[in-house]
Amino acid sequence: MTKTFDQLGLSQPVRQALDLKGYSTPTPIQEQSIPHLLDGRDLLGIAQTGTGKTAAFMLPSIDNLRDADNRTPFKSCRMLVLAPTRELAGQIAESAREYGAMAGLKVQSIVGGTSVGKDRNKLHRGTDILVATPGRLLDLIDQKAFNLGSVEILVLDEADQMLDLGFIHALKRIVPMLPSDRQTLLFSATMPGSIKELSKNYLTDPVHVSVTPAASTAERVDQYLIMVQQDEKQALLEMVLSGRYNTPGELERVLVFARTKHGCDRVVKKLAQAGITANAIHGNKSQPQRQRALDDFKSARVKVLVATDVAARGIDIPGVSHVINYELPNVPEQYVHRIGRTARAGKDGIAIAFCAEDERQYLKDINKTTDAEFERLPLPENFRAVVEGVGPTKPAPKQQRGRVQPKPKSGGPKRKHTSRAGRPNRGPGGGEGGQGGGGKPAGAKQGGGRNRRRRGGGGGRPGGGGGGGGNRAQG
Repeated sequence: MTKTFDQLGLSQPVRQALDLKGYSTPTPIQEQSIPHLLDGRDLLGIAQTGTGKTAAFMLPSIDNLRDADNRTPFKSCRMLVLAPTRELAGQIAESAREYGAMAGLKVQSIVGGTSVGKDRNKLHRGTDILVATPGRLLDLIDQKAFNLGSVEILVLDEADQMLDLGFIHALKRIVPMLPSDRQTLLFSATMPGSIKELSKNYLTDPVHVSVTPAASTAERVDQYLIMVQQDEKQALLEMVLSGRYNTPGELERVLVFARTKHGCDRVVKKLAQAGITANAIHGNKSQPQRQRALDDFKSARVKVLVATDVAARGIDIPGVSHVINYELPNVPEQYVHRIGRTARAGKDGIAIAFCAEDERQYLKDINKTTDAEFERLPLPENFRAVVEGVGPTKPAPKQQRGRVQPKPKSGGPKRKHTSRAGRPNRGPGGGEGGQGGGGKPAGAKQGGGRNRRRRGGGGGRPGGGGGGGGNRAQG
């Protein structure tokens, strides 16, 4: 029988904050974790994204901090949460503020891509809960602007992605700076051997909680597959997003995943040319740009967000109706995190994978690792015609016109200049040498062509000044 939050032993201020958010029933990871964490145990939690892990470690930690009643330390923190991405760190900090609204605890967040000076200032007086990315935290420690001597609780969230992104060296520097009598919590969506090794080194007699099999896909996500050529994916995506291809479910907010940063920008640019507004979010974007893209997506001002895997763990938006894998991930576990962006908060979701011929091995790895079951969808009718630029769903291209000669500035048709070399004859004898008004007198041959500068211009009026422009020594 499922318990309620009131039965898990949480304090009244925390339960009030949950009531304000409309939460009454804990998720499985919360129900199994919270009692152990209230007792101060270390914990290794394995649960896929979207199962409520943030509340599972934040709610009991807030109560433990309140019960300890220690003062906020100078240039330090009492609880440290490490996250692999800026977006995830921001969302954890936001949740901490909401859950701890009635507890009177101070919450701060520091991430890369923002002002180091501002981070130094806001942490100068210390904080109760700090959510950070490892790189920025080490920057402040190296500048003697922060220390970890007062940490009572350490949380490593999405630990498997932290290792994938190369943060193991940062963790090896950070953990030895922490007090040895701390409480340590490690949460991960998957359980590779590296996570087992990490838990042995950092956790003391931990409780193991696993609510789903490792690398399983979300149960509420309907998964579809479309086989398509690599160079046809953009046309297919435009048809899906514009409603010209009837995909399952109603398109509300669509998250599109590409493998590379430049790939994201290219997709967004092509969508804009097709009249579809979209934003991109990846590692080359500044933090303000990434935050604006997320805000536009959350508010549905922009309903399409194109992202790399940096966003697979950092986006917690209940309204994502569809996840489109424009390019399949080359690491099969990432597929789990990508489609976990939909079907959140108890809702259903739809995941559509575009698979090209050269991605078949990636598809096999995903099937083998996750046991994913795909329903095959056909390509749209007349798709080949659409790709080639004609057909009922795409207007035929305009016929190319010949090159139009510009109109002359003054009246009359513009004459085509005869070829000429050297400096034109600008004497008073009626224009260029060889074009006098009185025909072609003897000697005109010398006035044209290459010898015009050296020899007399000739070609003017007979007996007139038509020889101007010749050799000055000859008059």
